[in-house]
Order: sequence, then structure tokens, then C-alpha cells
Amino acid sequence: MKILIVDDDAGIVDFVNAELMHEGFETSISRTGREALEKIESERPDLVLLDVMLPEINGLEVLRRIRQNSSIPVILETARGETLDKINGLNSGADDYISKPFDIEELVARINAVLRRTKIEKQVSRLVTRDVELDVESMSVCVKGKNLSLSKTEFMMLKFFMENVGKVLSRDQIIDAIWGKDHFIDLNTVDVYVGYLRGKIDQNCGEEYIKTVRGAGYIWK
Repeated sequence: MKILIVDDDAGIVDFVNAELMHEGFETSISRTGREALEKIESERPDLVLLDVMLPEINGLEVLRRIRQNSSIPVILETARGETLDKINGLNSGADDYISKPFDIEELVARINAVLRRTKIEKQVSRLVTRDVELDVESMSVCVKGKNLSLSKTEFMMLKFFMENVGKVLSRDQIIDAIWGKDHFIDLNTVDVYVGYLRGKIDQNCGEEYIKTVRGAGYIWK
């Protein structure tokens, strides 16, 4: 597995690079956002460890450009306490984040967790429920044959619903599946994203797919 480390802090890069190589990963290094985009295109790494604060092109913009044509896993490095960076990163398609300064053991655990999740996702390439078709590899969604534009979070939530047709899913289950067990996401965030999906799926289909189960959560019918 090859990991692209994108950070302009030489001390962090040297430390993380040595530890990841010790863990058996192949590594590559970029010091700027522009160089990172070039290496992602030429080297096709399995995961990108991406600092938010980068010269030339900042990390959030790099992430935005990655998500225009790739579902490669991305873990953001954020400054401790920078909640807005974390929220913007997750909304822009980051698979996870870790706050600086971080323990290398936690970083390796998060990398392995994201890679496991990505491997499982790739095993099922296509999901269909009536007029809704989801393609995992291309991260595309079609409703009645028309392409639908979804954010990474919306896509992951739709995928989780479609993998569990007919099952009542609690807000906690949805949070664990989308953001992970280690993140403290407000339950209302789930309601907000369900609202986004309803606005795009139900309205385009002309029928209700996501039903609220009062006191329990949601169900994909």
C-alpha cells in the first residue's frame, strides 16, 4: 500500500515517513499542494495524508480538486481546535481527519481503518433500488437515468441506506458508518444530511424513499 504524505513541515514529514515505512507502507512525499496533485495523478497512491495548511494550494482546495475525479481515500491533518477545517474537510469528501500534534499509533490506526473501509466498499460495485442506481467505483448516482450531484458525505449516507434496505437505522449507527466511532458528531447533523438526500432523491423520483421512524431513526424503503 502506497501513502502520499503531503506536508511542508520537514520534522513531521521525516517522522511520519519513517514510521509508516516501519509499518510496511510504501511512501511518497509532497511539500506543496500543487506537487501533491501532480503526484496523485502520476503515482496513484492508495491513500493521501493531507495537511490543511500548504503553500501554493491549500489542503482543502487540493481535496476539492481530488474529489472532482477520484475517490482515493484522504485523511486530513488539521490544527487542534480548528473545528471549521474539520467540518469543511468532511463535507468536501475527506474520509477522516487527525489533529496535530498526533500520536503515530493513532495515525496508523486511522490509516488502517480507512483502508479497510475502502476495501470493503470496493467489493460491492453497484447498488440499485427502483429508480435509484449507485456506482461505488465512480462514486456516481443516477435517478431515473439522470446523473445526480452528491457530496461525499451524501454519497456515503445514500450508500449506507441502500446497503440496508428495509432496516431501521438509528442516528448513532449512521454516524458510526459515515464519520466513524471516534468522532463526536451531533445527532442533528444526520437529520440535516437526510434532508439534503430527500431534497435530491425523493423530489427527483416523485416518491418517498427515506422514511422517518419516530423515536428510532430512518429506513430506506
